[in-house]
Amino acid sequence: MLSFLNRWYRSRHNKDGNLDFKRLPRHLAIIMDGNGRWARRKGLPRVAGHRAGVEALRDIVKACVEWKIKILTVYAFSTENWKRPREEVSALMDLLVEYLRQELPELQQEGVQVRAIGRLEALPQQAQAELARARELTASNNRLIFNVALNYGSRAELVDACRKISAWVESGKLRPGEINEETISRALYTGDLPDPDLLIRPSGEMRLSNFLLWQLAYTELWVK
Repeated sequence: MLSFLNRWYRSRHNKDGNLDFKRLPRHLAIIMDGNGRWARRKGLPRVAGHRAGVEALRDIVKACVEWKIKILTVYAFSTENWKRPREEVSALMDLLVEYLRQELPELQQEGVQVRAIGRLEALPQQAQAELARARELTASNNRLIFNVALNYGSRAELVDACRKISAWVESGKLRPGEINEETISRALYTGDLPDPDLLIRPSGEMRLSNFLLWQLAYTELWVK
């Protein structure tokens, strides 16, 4: 994953070999997949691949801070991932808790603000508690917004946005004729953030997999 990101980073240098900061995104989105396939190629259990993905994520967050990227959104666990074997799902949730506990001091020191998007109420209680703690303790940090998509699906997000807009109309805060694209964007989980400038998918899969379908309308895609 990090080598893939480094290749992209080198492509942002000009002919003189200097980094062209104008070509760096303000908001970077990454679909973190391919961990299971990586483990299978090496004859390892799938969980080993997920653990390697967590290690790569540590380096990616550090790189984004160093490169002065302001927002990082990673697709960590989709609404469809619950269909995986129970043992694998449990291991993924344990890795989430472990990551938050171990990395929180470093994230705090680096000025990283932790956020999460998705239907978080379906996550295990321990994962919800660690997320809430990380979000609370880093809320005032402003070097990097680290946005983790968990139990996330873009279609579910759009359904939730429609419900939110309906509530605004019902309460009298909004008239139906006032609903426009900006209204929908504001009602999404990412409503206070700009859309991603760049999406990276290191596995080479040429699809969005129900990730940020509205937000990626004009985003540059980097798939290798």
